[in-house]
Amino acid sequence: QVQLVESGGGSVQAGGSLRLSCAVSGYTYSNNYMAWFRQAPGKEREGVAVIYHGGELTYYADSVKGRFAISGDNAKNTVYLRMNSLKPEDTAMYYCAAHLTQGNVLTGQYNYWGQGTQVTVSS
Repeated sequence: QVQLVESGGGSVQAGGSLRLSCAVSGYTYSNNYMAWFRQAPGKEREGVAVIYHGGELTYYADSVKGRFAISGDNAKNTVYLRMNSLKPEDTAMYYCAAHLTQGNVLTGQYNYWGQGTQVTVSS
């Protein structure tokens, strides 16, 4: 059974940093694409960052380029999202997802999802 468990969310002031973690069990994250998505109230879900094959390739949404960094730890089977220079518009529930089955890496369909971790950025 595949499980993805996110952690590391919280409340920070604008300009601050957070590191989200996604611990994966029942699946080797480096076998396929893994992604971080976010969804703010009243908005559509947005693909934020993607890692492929343990870091061989990474992709970012334009809105987070230069501020966010996705990485993975093969030994821990965990994916991270380092978020710097946070803005109020980054406030959302953040989800990790594994195993792209269809479509673009940032907008496509993923097989497995975590429950999410809340990030709140105050001005």
